Amino acid sequence: MKRTSFSGWLSQALWLISRAPLIWIGYMLFIALLLGVGRISLALGVFLSVTSLFVGVGMAKYTDLKNSAGHSVGFYWAVNKSLPLAVLAAVSILICWFVFRLVANVYTGEWEKIVQFFFYWELTPENMADKSLRQLAGWLYSSAIVTLIFVLLMLTTFASWFSYPLMLFKDYTWSQAKEQGNKAVTRHQNAMYKLLGFVFVVVFIGGGMMPLLTPFLYVLVSTLMYVSYRTIFEPE
Repeated sequence: MKRTSFSGWLSQALWLISRAPLIWIGYMLFIALLLGVGRISLALGVFLSVTSLFVGVGMAKYTDLKNSAGHSVGFYWAVNKSLPLAVLAAVSILICWFVFRLVANVYTGEWEKIVQFFFYWELTPENMADKSLRQLAGWLYSSAIVTLIFVLLMLTTFASWFSYPLMLFKDYTWSQAKEQGNKAVTRHQNAMYKLLGFVFVVVFIGGGMMPLLTPFLYVLVSTLMYVSYRTIFEPE
């Protein structure tokens, strides 16, 4: 099996998660709470969702180093290293999202939705009544699923799949990370098409049919982003 194959990346991502199940379960439970904030404020929900996704890349690096001989890193190392850049990326995507929404709301004359982007309380008994667990999870995580799709589209159009890990682990600027990331995507076109196709299908179908798995989908995308970066840019 080639390390840069899609099947290799998927097996490595699942292996990485299985090597530290308590850490990943704890992280999934934590972000499960954060991802539902979109029902209070879409802006805050987008910010927390994007931050959770990119901090997960740092968590994957921490898990990898934790299970490697000769490396001793702490949990807070992963958070401290990845959080500042994750917050910056989240703010950038939030601004892009708001601009798109602002233009759409102005065009349609729905001025009230501009304010609702920042605060719109929907956690009422009426909205949560008569819903099954699956329906309630889908309702709570709808903005998180849409945010994940939006981020993936941004990464494959305006940036690169490898932009964030290159900026985080190699201190590249955004333009350098985009250029090097796009070159890597071109070199490994077949594997990348399979990977991105898999990610989009899993997020669309998995998020729609099994919304309770949304926190796991975030973790899976984060680890796939890390292992694909590692095998190309940090080969052993």
